[in-house]
Amino acid sequence: MAVGEAVFPQMPVIEGLRLGTTSAGIKKPGRRDLVVIEVPEGASVAGTFTLNAFCAAPVQVAKRHLAARCEKGLAPRYFVINTGNANAGTGALGLRDATSSCDELARLTGVEGEAVLPFSTGVIGEPLPMERLLGALPQALEALSENGWDAAAEGILTTDTRPKGATRTITIDGETVTIAGISKGSGMIQPNMATMLGFVATDAAISQARLESLLQDGVGRSFNCITVDSDTSTNDACMLVATGRGPRVESSADLEAFRVALDEVLVELAQAIIRDGEGATKFVTLDVEEATSRREALDVAFTVAHSPLVKTALYASDANWGRILAAVGRAPVENFDVERIVIDLGDVRLVEAGGRAAGYTEEAGSDVMAREDIRIRIRLGRGEASATVWTSDLSHDYVSINADYRS
Repeated sequence: MAVGEAVFPQMPVIEGLRLGTTSAGIKKPGRRDLVVIEVPEGASVAGTFTLNAFCAAPVQVAKRHLAARCEKGLAPRYFVINTGNANAGTGALGLRDATSSCDELARLTGVEGEAVLPFSTGVIGEPLPMERLLGALPQALEALSENGWDAAAEGILTTDTRPKGATRTITIDGETVTIAGISKGSGMIQPNMATMLGFVATDAAISQARLESLLQDGVGRSFNCITVDSDTSTNDACMLVATGRGPRVESSADLEAFRVALDEVLVELAQAIIRDGEGATKFVTLDVEEATSRREALDVAFTVAHSPLVKTALYASDANWGRILAAVGRAPVENFDVERIVIDLGDVRLVEAGGRAAGYTEEAGSDVMAREDIRIRIRLGRGEASATVWTSDLSHDYVSINADYRS
């Protein structure tokens, strides 16, 4: 189940980047579950990773390898990604397996082991089937292609119902700069850094330091503003590659133009995760305005987005506006003046002056709640800061998907 129709875009070639996908039979025979991404020499690479204390073995290895390469002024040369098994909660064995996958790919391609970054997604606590994974690496390398985005987008999915991709182009100094990316995620989504997995690339030439800043800021406005179920994964990672084959992005004006386009790609990928949230039937935008700080606005937005009572009312198309009011009221904000809070459901005023708006009718509220795309606007009357969060409803299917996840 997913909200709205989604057509995977025609993905462009990012000069210098190649993607190869194959089936290793990690969880299900015959399905695409192993992806290799080749990064050209001279590229820049930035990454963000989960803040979960039980971060998966591949996250630990990827962070270590990325730091080692950056210290040498070099970028990673390969990403190796598997689905069907998270290699999380696997202790020393998991670290050895993640490192072994890097070492074997390095041997096959003639690079150093630390030039390979591993990524995994799937069931937590199970050891990787290393014989199958390592045995399929040559097939993934044989499949490497500049046009490999479509297969890779399918090869990183778990409970997702559809692949997710986004792309933008801008012009810098008369030359075209392209940005393209894929993401996966459907459940265990409140990233707290990025998304379940995201891989974005551009042909622009951008320094590693600037790339890191652009990614961190962009993630803060996109993947860190989504939630399906308030669970932060052990495996979250989002990578940004600049191959350097296109024009150099240096001036303030060019960097701003690139930032806007990158943010659009990241937001589209993040929103696609919510539209494909496990069991989702609604796509909900929560706008919080007139806060004293962005952090305060996010706290209010996420309190509402995480409320099971709000989420089940959304699923039922039940205009039980009191659940929204109650969630706003319990947000971790000091000295609320409820008389100044205004809450709108779409174009329908729900709350003002401390209670139900005078012109509110159940019919009008129910009409908005029955839509697939719903906007809740909350004005706190405290300041000028704002934030937007995207979430989904909570359905019977969400429970069924996760109750049957390992079967």
